[in-house]
Amino acid sequence: MAADQGNRAMFVAGGTDLFPKLKRRQFDVDAVIGLDFLRTEIHRGSAETVVDAGVTLAAAAAHEQLGAEFRGYAQAAGLVSSPPLRNAGTIGGNLCVDTRCNYYDMTYEWRKAAGFCMKKDGDICLVALSSPRCWAVSSSDTAPMAIALGARVTLEGPDGERELPVAALYQDDGIDYLAKKPYEVVTALRLPASPGTRSAYVKLRRRGSIDFPIAGAAVAIELDGDVVTGCRIVLSAVASHPLEAHAAEEFLTGKRIDQDQVRETAEIAAKPAKPLDNADLSHFWRKRMVRVVVERALEEATINSGVSRVKLLGQ
Repeated sequence: MAADQGNRAMFVAGGTDLFPKLKRRQFDVDAVIGLDFLRTEIHRGSAETVVDAGVTLAAAAAHEQLGAEFRGYAQAAGLVSSPPLRNAGTIGGNLCVDTRCNYYDMTYEWRKAAGFCMKKDGDICLVALSSPRCWAVSSSDTAPMAIALGARVTLEGPDGERELPVAALYQDDGIDYLAKKPYEVVTALRLPASPGTRSAYVKLRRRGSIDFPIAGAAVAIELDGDVVTGCRIVLSAVASHPLEAHAAEEFLTGKRIDQDQVRETAEIAAKPAKPLDNADLSHFWRKRMVRVVVERALEEATINSGVSRVKLLGQ
């Protein structure tokens, strides 16, 4: 059905992001195709845990095994929006959530009065007037954590099934932000078993509920005692895709974890973040806070790994 309709149709699972945008006329479609048929189970295997795309965010956040083995992912699912919306929103939907911008996520009347942007109805980016591309930001909470954990995603379409790393699902473009074809459906998230990995997700937003992130940090870390043997750090809401902090990962790997190393790693991780004036609060302040959320995520992941709080805090 989606292949036949082309860009005149969209998929809907929980609808927590899609329906408000349809009301604001941010999408023009002739049909929405329901995904109620997607499976809603979590399967634990020896090599991986498979989370069906129809699993709600609330179910993922409360799942005992996910919380034990992939704590950061359960945290991220539990920090999306509010309890009622987590009861409807799905794992697959949060991976595919639309990019956001203060000039785009407004009513039709507001956007018309301000002058339409290139993401919908216009031809310029109102954040960066001379830019040839859209700078709307990726605001998924679960996507950065899935990338940090080395997860893969299963896609199905008329041409069959394929699998790719979650990181490969995204493109650095506010409009064309997904690498999947419009008629492909996310059917499962595959989290690889890694007993030695500890993870955490820290989200910054104006309020403690409802709001999308204005900065987020997903951390997955492997330790041998207090020596870091592997590390992945992925940022949310500071680019048009989940931003991997490769330089910070390389810096921390092989070092003993302590307060100074955590602070230096956070400083390096914040450097590639380029928040613009298209989300809540000042973009200068958001840039400064990227370091803070990375530092807190590293502290939470390592303290929960058995590294003493005294050593980490340098006391």
